[in-house]
Amino acid sequence: MTLSETITVEPLDGPAAARSEPAFRLVYAEVFAEKPYEETSGSVEATFRRFRSQVRRAAFRGALACTVDGEPVGIAYGYPLSPATGWWDHLITPVPAEFRREDGHRTFGLMEFAVRAPWRRLGVGRRLHEAVLAGGDEERVLLNALPEAEAAQTAYRSWGYRKVGEAHPWEGADLHDVMVLDLG
Repeated sequence: MTLSETITVEPLDGPAAARSEPAFRLVYAEVFAEKPYEETSGSVEATFRRFRSQVRRAAFRGALACTVDGEPVGIAYGYPLSPATGWWDHLITPVPAEFRREDGHRTFGLMEFAVRAPWRRLGVGRRLHEAVLAGGDEERVLLNALPEAEAAQTAYRSWGYRKVGEAHPWEGADLHDVMVLDLG
């Protein structure tokens, strides 16, 4: 049995993810404390204030990877983008109106995705990605990634994501690559 085979990946709806917040927080805080992210305890707290709101969305989907002993090793979560999403408004170079059109079903926004260092390059990330997208009928997935996050960028590109622009996704944010994966 390989190390990857000792990891379970469980899809979670919003209420289940809310109950698993401590596991999500542990993974997030550890991974995003690393370079190039270097998040502070304050930014982790802000992320989890948003998380508590996000998990209440009816279409929220999450996934949690754990060892057989229950140790959290990876997370993924997001939801389909509503017609009122501001995601496309932050691009440095705007995309055509048809590309940015959202209807609540077209695009899954992958809000957070992380695997703790000891479990990287074992297929855990791919399994999380597949689990969070399972059961959806979206045409595509959208995410923001720091250009300096080379391992994440390599994984996303190997899964078929392509860069469609650059954005400062929130006030004061570093420049991120905006990436799309076509599912159909």
